[in-house]
Amino acid sequence: MADQPTALERFVQGILPENPVYRQLLGMCPTLAVTNGMKPAMTMACSVAFVLLCANIVTSLIRGLLKPHLRIVVFTLTIATFVTIADRVLAAYLYQMSKTLGPYIPLIIVNCLIICRCEVCASKQNVFTAASDAVGQSIGFGLALASIAMVRELLGTGGLFGIAILPTAWPDWVIMVLPPGAFITLGLLLGCVNWLEMRRS
Repeated sequence: MADQPTALERFVQGILPENPVYRQLLGMCPTLAVTNGMKPAMTMACSVAFVLLCANIVTSLIRGLLKPHLRIVVFTLTIATFVTIADRVLAAYLYQMSKTLGPYIPLIIVNCLIICRCEVCASKQNVFTAASDAVGQSIGFGLALASIAMVRELLGTGGLFGIAILPTAWPDWVIMVLPPGAFITLGLLLGCVNWLEMRRS
């Protein structure tokens, strides 16, 4: 469609201008639940990227066959297929991480970010543009999770990826790796992003 963004525009917009977490406020459940450490956050980001890319490509390939009243069902079934693959691969090769993430990998099925991209982009544009959109959104989502997890793990444990960074004299802020820490960190980072956007404008 002539009035739709190009592949490059889709890619760039997904990283910062339309960041899934900081601008669209999508995928809040995994954002808050798995960012108490960099390892689970990055595992979730990679899982979402895999599902989003595959779902966008398949949706774009079959966009001519989609019926308006069935499109959400088709999106959900497509997403569920790739979420199952991601879940089983994690259980087979990263069992401990699979146990750590628990139900949050299966819950990718109802992640509004993926359904939104299928609806907004993949069901309306070609495969290359849909894939570019998926990659851009995935990078944006990964950066958001990494920024939150970095603050929480660093302040909460004094390290990153389980490696000590801060001096041993640094007191661990235990609250940062607990659920309240997720809300505090997300709120502060959202405030910073909005402040920067206002300054830029």
